[in-house]
Amino acid sequence: MPDDWQQGGFGLYLHWPFCQAKCPYCDFNSHVAQHIDQTRWLNAYLAEIDRYAAQTRGRILTSVFFGGGTPSLMDPDVVAAIIARIKSHWPTANDFEITLEANPTSVEAGRFSGYAQAGVSRVSMGIQSLNNRDLQKLGRRHTVEEAYKAFDIARNHFDRVSFDLIYARQDQTLPEWKRELTQALDLAIDHLSLYQLTIEQGTAFGDRYAIGKLRGLPADSLAADMYDATQDICGAAGLSAYEVSNHAKDGAESRHNLIYWRYGDFIGIGPGAHGRLTQNGIRYATDTVHNPAIWLAQAEEHGGELSRTAIDPVDQAGEYLMMGLRLSEGIDTDRYAALAGEGLDPQSLQHLQDIGMIEALGRRIQTTPKGRLLLNAVLETLLAG
Repeated sequence: MPDDWQQGGFGLYLHWPFCQAKCPYCDFNSHVAQHIDQTRWLNAYLAEIDRYAAQTRGRILTSVFFGGGTPSLMDPDVVAAIIARIKSHWPTANDFEITLEANPTSVEAGRFSGYAQAGVSRVSMGIQSLNNRDLQKLGRRHTVEEAYKAFDIARNHFDRVSFDLIYARQDQTLPEWKRELTQALDLAIDHLSLYQLTIEQGTAFGDRYAIGKLRGLPADSLAADMYDATQDICGAAGLSAYEVSNHAKDGAESRHNLIYWRYGDFIGIGPGAHGRLTQNGIRYATDTVHNPAIWLAQAEEHGGELSRTAIDPVDQAGEYLMMGLRLSEGIDTDRYAALAGEGLDPQSLQHLQDIGMIEALGRRIQTTPKGRLLLNAVLETLLAG
């Protein structure tokens, strides 16, 4: 019987932890550094790739994702060497995808040609807003004009370009968000990641919010209206919500992120990266230290992995449920039962169907648009059952 991960695919995530500046809303593991020895970092990444390759021989690699931080600060030659080493170890899927996250400053956009030559096939751009006033509030270092220019350059070098926008921002109105989203769709985009602004502890926004100085945040009802408008506008443009925060034309979905949501295996390399890796029928959670300097030294000395913990099958089932119900395609109830040792509670399923939160289609269950908006409540009901 094949391992469960094969139903989700196999990917590799590589974390570049450096940014030019720390955005006030960001709780990712990102750091500002005056000097980065990119050769030293390259050698550490290559050593980690070699180490994991020895543990996963013969697997077909679905995707690679350079995340951060700001991976578009990496030298194109460094990216090229990493991709070459990866391809030397693993056979790749026919629809193999390599994504690199980028910020749309003019300097970084000039690197796109080098990334394309290195083998990057998809760029995900952190535009965040098409409003200069709000870009400043979000701490972004680019203007709307630079974003448009960078997008045009990216479209000339890559077949697939996605970008992120944040909504429910300070003092944002519903008509403003509708206009902005329509502008984004006018760019002939085929993938958009659209996130509601969340205030996280440990961020600059979180600190301001705690002392009552982050003003103008929308009421929950307005944020919900913005979410509904997002579904309507994107759906009408042919970019359906294949995941809670991600919209794409058919065939343009992020292949790498689908590995997470379909609960496949993925290697996590770099400071703060985590992974899921199945060996000898046991699925493990892997983790790494967050501090870049400590991770770099560990990777050079004996390997950058901090811990590897076996995941109980019942916990695997819970992870599959939490990830899979984010997708419009939902989950396979037989797969859940095989992991958990028992099926989902019939009474809980019937209750969620009765109140319009989920749909049951054969052996699959899917959240409705209403259910995806209230996903945490759906998950609580199913996991409690």
